[in-house]
Amino acid sequence: MLRVGPRFAKIAAIVVLAAASALATFDVADARRAGSSGFGSRGTRTFDAPATTRTAPTQAAPIDRTMTPRPQQPQTATQPPIAGQQRPGFFGGFGGSMIGGLIAGGLLGMLLGHGFGGGVGFLGMLLQIGLIVLLISFAMRFFANRQRGQYAAPGSGQSYNTNPMNNAGASPRPSFSIPTIGGGTAAAAHKTRQASDEIGLQQADLDRFERLLTEVQTAYGKEDYATLRRLTTPEAMSYLAEELGENATNGVRNSVSDVRLLQGDIAEAWREDNAEYATLAMRYSSIDAMLDRTTGKLVNGDDRNPSETVELWTFVRKSGADWILSAIQGTESNHG
Repeated sequence: MLRVGPRFAKIAAIVVLAAASALATFDVADARRAGSSGFGSRGTRTFDAPATTRTAPTQAAPIDRTMTPRPQQPQTATQPPIAGQQRPGFFGGFGGSMIGGLIAGGLLGMLLGHGFGGGVGFLGMLLQIGLIVLLISFAMRFFANRQRGQYAAPGSGQSYNTNPMNNAGASPRPSFSIPTIGGGTAAAAHKTRQASDEIGLQQADLDRFERLLTEVQTAYGKEDYATLRRLTTPEAMSYLAEELGENATNGVRNSVSDVRLLQGDIAEAWREDNAEYATLAMRYSSIDAMLDRTTGKLVNGDDRNPSETVELWTFVRKSGADWILSAIQGTESNHG
């Protein structure tokens, strides 16, 4: 018993050190606002992968930060139990009663002054313990073989052979799919959507999207909350403000300048209730760097040379209103 305390202290120390190491590996936030994930809302298509285009030929990152409720997954029929209700384990049935009786008898003997083995001393106690262990092992094997025979009995239920070499000509085993972590997002990632424009976007709309790209990026780099609030939905603004707040907490600021659209495609545009959505793939260049808030020293990125980025931006407008930013998704096509 004297060794339990120091051993527990050592284990606790190891756990604390491991947690500290994990926290120490947390790097300063990257300059990219979307990166390998996405935020915002695309209406009912939030958890659907946008169509790939010439500008963004790879699949967009899923939107993992959103206030849009996830669609409920369809219920999958479960298989009936193979052999009825689960039988109680050995230690929960006869075996448990038997072991409890033996242990109770031994303890009773100790209380009466005869020792755990009655009156035969320490050697007798060891012999009785050995006999108990052998009896338990025998009983466990006996009941396990008995249960296995009942499960394999004809008519007890459908039997599945896990050896593929013995399944030739057999009907495929029924199964149910377990959703990947992320639920609707992961399930929708496998959907392929063709680029489409159900609205009929005009050149004026495309010009507006290009201006929004430049204005939002510039306002983000200047930490201009008022401009960001005017150019984005309240939800998108909340995520941008959260990132800016994290930068301030970490003592850095994200400097973004010289934003230029190099190429763009319409991935999809559609109507939904009283709103219109448009998702565009855009490849643009910018000077994007993370700087120390106090000294202005470069922390991450490049503050001299522009880098290229490919992202999918979704814009939304209500009836009679102008387009504003609703969501940003990264892609695997980002260039250094």
